[in-house]
Amino acid sequence: MATVKELKATARPKVGKGAARAERRAGRVPAVIYGNNQPPLSIALDDAELRLRIQAGRFLTTIHDIDLDGKKHRVIPRDFSLDPVKDFPLHVDFLRLGEGSKIRVSIPLHVLNAEIAPGVKRGGTVNIVTHAIDLEVPADNIPQYLEADVGKLEMNGSLHITDIKLPANAKLITRDDATLVTIVPPSGYAEEQKAAASAAAGGAAAAPAAGAAAPAAGAAAPAAGAKAPAGGDKKK
Repeated sequence: MATVKELKATARPKVGKGAARAERRAGRVPAVIYGNNQPPLSIALDDAELRLRIQAGRFLTTIHDIDLDGKKHRVIPRDFSLDPVKDFPLHVDFLRLGEGSKIRVSIPLHVLNAEIAPGVKRGGTVNIVTHAIDLEVPADNIPQYLEADVGKLEMNGSLHITDIKLPANAKLITRDDATLVTIVPPSGYAEEQKAAASAAAGGAAAAPAAGAAAPAAGAAAPAAGAKAPAGGDKKK
């Protein structure tokens, strides 16, 4: 079951830029609740509380019960905007969640066992190619993160979506052949591998040539011995 957080809200009778600015001056953040075939609700949230929720992380994948005048609305944040200079919240969009709802969410990827990966032990670096995976999941079963175990990856090895476990009843939205993590070799690794391969090839070629000289040297012995019978014939 997904963790549900609570937020208190007040009704926002007026909408528009002027009304939104007035809410912010009063220490509140304008927001809207929409979806589930119901009319949108304009609300305002406490600025300090909302900042803490956003800064805590996983805000867009956390279900909230918004208490508005004693009535609770189960929602999930769909989007929020921040001031580009001061980084405080300007507005939030919430999606209503009906019973049995399924939603699309972007789930962060957690990399495990990087320190024991053979490629890392040889000097490689873990490169996270895909930081989040898009899934369609039941609203009451949203995973906090997905795990990618790279403990067996060699140098230049990679992990794909098909290599990790997805939650039950989840539908994959991200491409099923997407690369998640790779082990990148250190600088100069390719040149070292080529040099090692060349040295190995040179050693393999020299070994048969040295062995071929032995039969040639041994073949000279019968030729030298063949002169003895010829010398004996002249004495007769």
